[in-house]
Amino acid sequence: MAAPKKIKKTAKTKAKLSPPRKAAKPAPKAAALKRGKTPVKAVKPPVAAPAKPAHPVSPLAPKTIRDLPPMAGVRLGAVAANIKYQGRTDVLCAVFAPRTQAAGVFTTSKTRSAPVDWCRANLARTGDSKGSARLLVVNSGNANAFTGAEGLEATRRTAEAGAAALSCDPSEVFIASTGVIGEPLPWGRITARLDDAIESASAGGWLAAARAIMTTDTFPKLATATAKIGDATVRINGIAKGSGMIAPDMATMLAYVVTDATLPHDVLQTLIAEGAQGTFNAITVDSDTSTSDTLMLFATGKGAKHDPILKATDKRLADFRDKLNAVLLDLALQVVRDGEGASKQVCVLVTGAESDAAAKRVALAVANSPLVKTAIAGEDANWGRIVMAVEAADRDKLAISFGPYRVAHRGQRDPGYNEAKVSAYMKKDEIDIAIDLDLGKGRARVWTCDFTDGYIRINGAYRS
Repeated sequence: MAAPKKIKKTAKTKAKLSPPRKAAKPAPKAAALKRGKTPVKAVKPPVAAPAKPAHPVSPLAPKTIRDLPPMAGVRLGAVAANIKYQGRTDVLCAVFAPRTQAAGVFTTSKTRSAPVDWCRANLARTGDSKGSARLLVVNSGNANAFTGAEGLEATRRTAEAGAAALSCDPSEVFIASTGVIGEPLPWGRITARLDDAIESASAGGWLAAARAIMTTDTFPKLATATAKIGDATVRINGIAKGSGMIAPDMATMLAYVVTDATLPHDVLQTLIAEGAQGTFNAITVDSDTSTSDTLMLFATGKGAKHDPILKATDKRLADFRDKLNAVLLDLALQVVRDGEGASKQVCVLVTGAESDAAAKRVALAVANSPLVKTAIAGEDANWGRIVMAVEAADRDKLAISFGPYRVAHRGQRDPGYNEAKVSAYMKKDEIDIAIDLDLGKGRARVWTCDFTDGYIRINGAYRS
């Protein structure tokens, strides 16, 4: 592959990330994959070691790990680049057909990573190529965050190498990194394997791709659905990674969803922004927001043909929106169920608030409380922890239930409270907590997990 053009470090380079207009000359090995000649099927990828969980598999993991069906217009490959982990895949490449459209939402952290800035800049561009995507490159083991100008250059170099391989513009290459913060990214190890990743990519490479982006995850996360747009049936596939440093406003994770429907960037952007609110922005493991949170939606346009959809409000999108949100929630709950050290999934439903926003604040106060989370881990029916966490309630109107059992009502313990029944309920691996404030019509639902000593062990040794 031709050496990427050396970028001169200037004040402008450090301050702003804007993709160059032209790509380098296509790499010889990838010449057959240049623009307009991206096949749906490719050479069967060579055998590569998948990501190996560094910790015991979560007791909440699926009994079987599902693979996803192939999708027209996208191929996925995974290779080992030895970024941090040895003997496992750690780089994902998703190769998209020409005219694929992209949209995304990203971390709200002001210490966001260089790849997040790069993707934002790509999606913000205007003109005929607005929202266009040809390649996604994701590495695990190194977040390329808080790495200064060196981090920006690593992102740019990776994008330029990918663009050269596909003969496309670097602005059509999306980049993400996940792992340790503050360590320089050895980008040359990634670019050295890009040709292999692209050439070996296959339409059925979803499971390998999901494994390649794992960090402290103990199982790969995948989801799929079919949806109707008019009379046409289209498919939606998604993968995600995430286990710790999970909090709303782009919960700390990476997630990539692809559909074979034909939808423009503006429609995709509205759908993914709205869909994130009740799914990825409604989960929390430890209340910590990451520098790298990324949720992207791609539409290849290579599936069943349907009438043009120009607005997200088009009624013909109703089923697609429902199925997309179902895939997002499926992936988000898998992240919760793989929460570092988790043994229980917890759903907190707040009703009767003065507004939906007020309800969500209460739900998060409960879901993020270490006292609540450790009580649940100990299978302790200590509903007093919930009372403690709900600060903005009217004591004499508040009602609290664990599953089917109301434990508190109107300022005191419920008259029908049965300690034995509630204690037995707390032994389940899925706990529902319902809180009625009786102040209005606002409601919100948040998902979390318990805190066990496993969380301390995993995070105490994360870098070592």
